[in-house]
Amino acid sequence: MGESAPLVAVVDDEPGVCRALGRLLRSAGFEVVTFTEGTEFLKFVDERKVDCAVFDLHMPHLGGLDLQSRLDQAGKRVPVVLITGQESQETQRRAMEAGAVAYLRKPTDEKQLVAAVAKGIGRAS
Repeated sequence: MGESAPLVAVVDDEPGVCRALGRLLRSAGFEVVTFTEGTEFLKFVDERKVDCAVFDLHMPHLGGLDLQSRLDQAGKRVPVVLITGQESQETQRRAMEAGAVAYLRKPTDEKQLVAAVAKGIGRAS
């Protein structure tokens, strides 16, 4: 048997966005799990290795930067791609300084997102 596909987690509080991004990333050859809450993702990542994560920046309770910080605090090396509908240069600076692979505006360009995830997975190996 060949290697299994890289596992990508998508965390967005909008179920429609999770479905759309999940379809896109699966069509690019990735295994995908989706979550509408950050706490669900954090429980999952305690059990399984995630090769890359796509986080919505603005979500109730735990936003993308919060999740990125929690992963770092837990010592989990997961490359992160942040997506947002409300970008700001300050937030982009903070995300990239925290180690994000990419910071993309919603609606995301499909090729850019797939390339960013692939870059993140390359960084993780």
